[in-house]
Amino acid sequence: MNASTASRPSTLRALFVSSRPISWVNTAYPFGAAYLLGSGVGVEGGGGFSLVAFLVGVVYFLVPYNLAMYGINDVFDYESDLRNPRKGGVEGALLDKSVHRTTIWAVVVTNVPFLVALVVLGAVSGNGPWSWLVLAISVFAVIAYSAPGLRFKEKPFLDSLTSSTHFVSPAIYGLALAGPHWTGQLVAVCIAFFLWGVASHAFGAVQDVLADRAGGIGSVATVIGARATVRLAFVAYLIAGVALLFSAFPGPIAAVVVIPYALNVLPWWNITDQGAEAANAGWKRFLWINYLAGFIVTMALIAYAFTH
Repeated sequence: MNASTASRPSTLRALFVSSRPISWVNTAYPFGAAYLLGSGVGVEGGGGFSLVAFLVGVVYFLVPYNLAMYGINDVFDYESDLRNPRKGGVEGALLDKSVHRTTIWAVVVTNVPFLVALVVLGAVSGNGPWSWLVLAISVFAVIAYSAPGLRFKEKPFLDSLTSSTHFVSPAIYGLALAGPHWTGQLVAVCIAFFLWGVASHAFGAVQDVLADRAGGIGSVATVIGARATVRLAFVAYLIAGVALLFSAFPGPIAAVVVIPYALNVLPWWNITDQGAEAANAGWKRFLWINYLAGFIVTMALIAYAFTH
């Protein structure tokens, strides 16, 4: 067995870890649910369901999309990640320099074929222009967040907006590909989801406020401070819940999912910048709350499908 063969398993493992398997569902699920609903399952004017489009989209947003989002970040954040004790587990990979080039190539090789297929499927569905635009915005946000020359993650407030786009855009794309009639209630759901993403990223930035300042990295938390950022996240969660009350059933029922998120950040209401690292405990809970929220939303969607 030669050296390249021996290193292949470790390289594959590094790519696997870098893609954050625990977070795969956070992007695949929004696309899948939005596409199913937008295709005619309870949403007026759906353009019809395509199993091929559904499967290609789910697989893309499950793995390749996450490899791009997190892999690019791990490559260009390597130096700062070395100084971050949180890296090296479920909260972020520490990608060795020896696989940086391979990671970028893996991102290209795994993403481009799917993107081409999705563009073609958009044309076949008759919803090409809008679906192409949303897909382009989604991919741009993934690249712009970490890539040199753009680095939106270092631009306060734009960092949270871009991060939220990472998770909301797969859902918007699913709707654009399906082509339902847009209503105020559907917009309310998208606004709620976007506010949830902004709140979640902002709270995640709290735990790194001291390290980011020491490294000269800007974020919403470094600008307004840990305490104000926690309060911003709390309020954004609550507004997201209120927005869902203006959506069609089961949106109002799904509004309860914001409660555990809001309660999760509440213990740090008066946190100081010096003690900001303690918020990591809340961030770890956040990762698991996502699964609880996903279960509640899934049950609501199933109930909706059986009553319409």
